[in-house]
Amino acid sequence: MAARMTSLLRVAAQAARRPQPQPLLFSTVHRSVAPAASALCRWPSRRAFSTADKVTFTFVDGEGESTIVTANEGQTLLDVAHENDVELEGACGGELACSTCHLVFEKRVFDTLPEISEEEEDMLDLAWGLTDTSRLGCQIPVTKDMDGMTVRIPDEADNLM
Repeated sequence: MAARMTSLLRVAAQAARRPQPQPLLFSTVHRSVAPAASALCRWPSRRAFSTADKVTFTFVDGEGESTIVTANEGQTLLDVAHENDVELEGACGGELACSTCHLVFEKRVFDTLPEISEEEEDMLDLAWGLTDTSRLGCQIPVTKDMDGMTVRIPDEADNLM
């Protein structure tokens, strides 16, 4: 018991010798939190509020209703649609196992899209209302080239999983 008590006292003594954090002080000279605090709390940079990496475009559904959205570069069009309450099903969750996120692009935008994979072509063959500029929204990342585009959602999509 005595050995255990000695061990506990030794640990407590070591802890007491460790430097303790100092309370943050408000500087009346600079009217700001002391410099030590600036390492702990920083205001977001201007870039956090910047629209430099944002792309704005329009989804048009089969009934002609338009929804203007703003997206980050690199997001998939399926994710952008879901985040903005645009009705684009995506039954497989973006796993390239259905054709319910079928979109129709303007020719100028379609020509800038990444090359279509064989798997995407196979799924598109099952899509309703297929056109020469059709792609699956789950396979298309947002790029700067899409800024100002209008992308059409066919008025009917079959869930062929």
